[in-house]
Amino acid sequence: MIYDWEDKPELNITPLVDVMLVLLAILMVIAPNIIYEEKIKLPQGSISQQISKIPPVHITIDKDLKLKVNKDYFDLNSFEDNFYKYSRKLDLKATVLISADKSLDYGIVMSILAAVKQSGFSEVSLATNG
Repeated sequence: MIYDWEDKPELNITPLVDVMLVLLAILMVIAPNIIYEEKIKLPQGSISQQISKIPPVHITIDKDLKLKVNKDYFDLNSFEDNFYKYSRKLDLKATVLISADKSLDYGIVMSILAAVKQSGFSEVSLATNG
C-alpha cells in the first residue's frame, strides 16, 4: 500500500455548525423564561449602636524643633515622658499623624515616631504634602 503524503484530508464541519446553531436557538428561546429565586434572610442591623469617629492626633514638628500635639506644645528633649502622660487622656485607637519639616534630621522624626509607638498608639502614619 502506497500512501500519498501530499493528499490533504477535507474536514466537513457543516453538521457541527448546524447542531450548534440549533442549540443556540433553543437556549435563546428558553433563557428569558428561566426564573431563579432564592429566599434569603438578611440580618437586622443594630439600631442602638452608633459608630463614633475618633478624632486623629496631629503631631507637627517645625524647623525650629518645636513640637505641637493638637493644640499643646512640647519640648523635644522631654517629649517621650510628657507625651506618655498626655496620651493617657487620649483614645489609643486614634490615628496619629506626624508631619515634620523637610529640613529636619530623619533621626528626630523617627525618635518622635518611637515615642508615639511606646505610648501605645498602633495607627501611626507620616503625613506628606503630596
